Amino acid sequence: MRKIVLGLMASMLCMPTVTTYASANPTAANPESLNIYSARNEALIKPLLDQFASQHNVTINLVTGKADALLARAKSEGQFSPVDIIITTDVGRLARAKSQGLTQPITATLPAFATLQDPQQHWVALTTRNRPIIINPSNIAEGEITRYEDLVKPEYKGRVCVRSSTNIYNQSMVAAMLMQQGEAATLAWAKGLVNNFARRPKGGDRDQIKAIVAGVCDIALANTYYLAAMRNADADSVAIANQVKVVWPNQSDRGVHLNISGIAVAKYAKNTEIANQLIAFMLGREAQDWYAKTNHEYPVDPAIEWSGTLQAMGTFKAESVELNEVGELNAKALQIMDKAGWQ
Repeated sequence: MRKIVLGLMASMLCMPTVTTYASANPTAANPESLNIYSARNEALIKPLLDQFASQHNVTINLVTGKADALLARAKSEGQFSPVDIIITTDVGRLARAKSQGLTQPITATLPAFATLQDPQQHWVALTTRNRPIIINPSNIAEGEITRYEDLVKPEYKGRVCVRSSTNIYNQSMVAAMLMQQGEAATLAWAKGLVNNFARRPKGGDRDQIKAIVAGVCDIALANTYYLAAMRNADADSVAIANQVKVVWPNQSDRGVHLNISGIAVAKYAKNTEIANQLIAFMLGREAQDWYAKTNHEYPVDPAIEWSGTLQAMGTFKAESVELNEVGELNAKALQIMDKAGWQ
């Protein structure tokens, strides 16, 4: 039995979807409950929650919405917040949730492969995603671009599309660059990139890919997740996505930018035991396989095979940085981008 209730949230700019999953065992008395705030689209997580609810006789109350708005809601609710679990995207948001006192240490026994986590175990990665360079192969020759640094070359003036500096994916990418290249080099790169913009930054990652095919630009930055989703969507999206190509940058040095989606136990969670059980479940083989095959995200479990779509994009070397430090440097990264004129 399932019902959906829509309503306005205080301190939110978006309308959430509130979904209750009743226990899969209707004869069971007094099932446990678990309250989840998720920045993941319902369709991308519901099958996993259904399975967990069935296995553990738990009623799941799911609130989905924009990542930043959900964190703002949890913060405004304070100790009276009903949330037990926070599921969100980008290490910057996970670090922000911790710094704002919205999380507590995970007590579940995590598998050995779950190395992408907060040092105090306030969050752990469920999947990884990368931010490579996307090109029009008709206008950019094979091997012409091999590094992020190439994007600032004068021959690419007016040929680069990218999202706004307010986008956290870009902030984390620049934060990682700050850690590896230093402030001066990162600022110089950001200024060079701005100089090569084909248009004022706007839209999401899918919009940058569409802009390449529309002839607005020849180069873009986008997370692999979005391109994979387009290649498994409607016919028009597939036709667009198949006209671009992925370039894995910096394979001879630091590697492509790495980010994550992750999960945390809320600070004032009332149902910590079942919350920790859910985290263990999400890192289990079935859930990791779902993420890889259905959502086309890279599983953190190296034993799980990637989807055919991900395999077709090729293998890569990812950067090796302390993700918690990336999250902590997001504000500094935004300052650098603002200074460079990246709107």
